[in-house]
Amino acid sequence: MRLFEMAVAIDQQQHHGFKPFSRSQRCKLQSFGHLDYNNILQLNQQTTFSHSFELAFQADNIHRSFSTPCLPLTGGDDLHSPHPRIEVVRGSGAPVHTLVVEVAIAMASGIQPIPLPNGLGGAYVFHNQNGNNIAVAKPVDEEPYAINNPKGLNNSPQIMLGQPGLKRSIRIGETGIRELAAYLLDHGAFAGVPPTALVKFCHATFSDTSATVKLASLQRFVGHGFDAGELGPSFFSVGSVHQIGILDIRLLNLDRHAGNMLVMKHDQKSYCANGGAVADLVPIDHGFCLPEWLDDPYFEWLHWPQASIPFSESELEYILKLDPFKDADILRAEVPSLREASIRVLIVCTIFLKQAAAAGLCLADIGQMMTREFCRGKESSSSELENICLQVKASINNESEKEEQESSCGVGGISFGDMNKGEWELFLEIFDKFVIGVFEEKKTYKS
Repeated sequence: MRLFEMAVAIDQQQHHGFKPFSRSQRCKLQSFGHLDYNNILQLNQQTTFSHSFELAFQADNIHRSFSTPCLPLTGGDDLHSPHPRIEVVRGSGAPVHTLVVEVAIAMASGIQPIPLPNGLGGAYVFHNQNGNNIAVAKPVDEEPYAINNPKGLNNSPQIMLGQPGLKRSIRIGETGIRELAAYLLDHGAFAGVPPTALVKFCHATFSDTSATVKLASLQRFVGHGFDAGELGPSFFSVGSVHQIGILDIRLLNLDRHAGNMLVMKHDQKSYCANGGAVADLVPIDHGFCLPEWLDDPYFEWLHWPQASIPFSESELEYILKLDPFKDADILRAEVPSLREASIRVLIVCTIFLKQAAAAGLCLADIGQMMTREFCRGKESSSSELENICLQVKASINNESEKEEQESSCGVGGISFGDMNKGEWELFLEIFDKFVIGVFEEKKTYKS
């Protein structure tokens, strides 16, 4: 217990209700707002992962702002101090600040993160002094295939950060930034993504005890009784399923399974007594969203009965107000290490959602058009959305490029990262008109 050594200091103009501890020693967390995440991932891995991060954070050109709480140091070099600390790399706002403060206090109290057995990557839960779980941290270097993966998925020394990962359209070491992106794009907490930040831990105890520095995503822990797989869809509210589905479509989520939809903590008997859909879901684990090309998504909710119910007026209004270009600007500003190819996937999927909803399609209809079908145990070459994008993309290229794209469809998916600005703008113009015609045909066919 070293609470007497620590102080939590927050910018006096934006302390969001927190009162700084009245201690003699005060310090403020360094927020690395202009960290070049891509350069860090490309550092020579002959050096240890943790040492690579130390070198990156010692760079003179890193901007440091002082507005977020942290654990203080007793003096000397921050990175080499033996005391545990947490620092914000990316993320802001009152919910994130609150989360970081709570984790900082827990660490100052000597509380160690507890490894979670589930999942393929390293994940750790922090609890407070009362024993209540408050946050989940996922270190970048413990992702599947990353160098310090604790689940045995790091067998090949040839696999490095920045290379294709478990999902080939998402690179090793880049799931944490996608966790943050999902939180930033869940406007008004519409789907309920818990507060999330990208943080740096120094001298915290994770599975790799030799690492002094860990970059990780940090997310508010959600108290829950079950996950969606333990109850089944009949217990879930229509609105909750729709809200998660709308988010998944925008982000082209490749991994929306039952285990990452949490059911808010209640007594299971109360669900049965109430006779049905009374539970709300909370979506977590968004590391496999925003792929670099139109990969094959997985939507657990696709065949749930709620997905076939039309959108409500409030849901349609929310979709109508979505602006994919403003969202793209948010990601470029707040998550600059996210590749432009992934941002363009967001734009295409959001336009597709908006046009489909305006045409009267339900969540199941839209999800089905984005998903590759299976026939006799084999995946089809492309989804309807991929076929549409392939036709539009081919219309602005020459025939040889068209043949090349057709041959690669289903192998690498449809990418938008190879287009220059003019080609991309032309693609969006044609795509917008093309999908309107596709949806009109579907409406005519149904009627």
